[in-house]
Amino acid sequence: MALSDTAILNTKPADKPVKRNNGDGLYLLVRPSGAKWWCFDYLLARKRKTLNMDVYPDVALEQAREMREDARKLVAAGIDPSEHRKASKHEAVARQ
Repeated sequence: MALSDTAILNTKPADKPVKRNNGDGLYLLVRPSGAKWWCFDYLLARKRKTLNMDVYPDVALEQAREMREDARKLVAAGIDPSEHRKASKHEAVARQ
């Protein structure tokens, strides 16, 4: 079942991290500290990997879904989204 903004706001931290699934590998990880992280699980070369995207509410639900779709397109093309993001950051630093 897809998440809603109300469900996200009502999710409270627990003793252990809590996963709130949104579908297609996207989920909200609520840590005991109260931090809410958007994460995306994917398979690449038969290995399960996780991409930690950003913090809620800095990235809204719709933005997280768009980020998931972008990452899924990269996976379909055989590109690791995590490595792609690292390379992009490295390029940005090199340009400065």
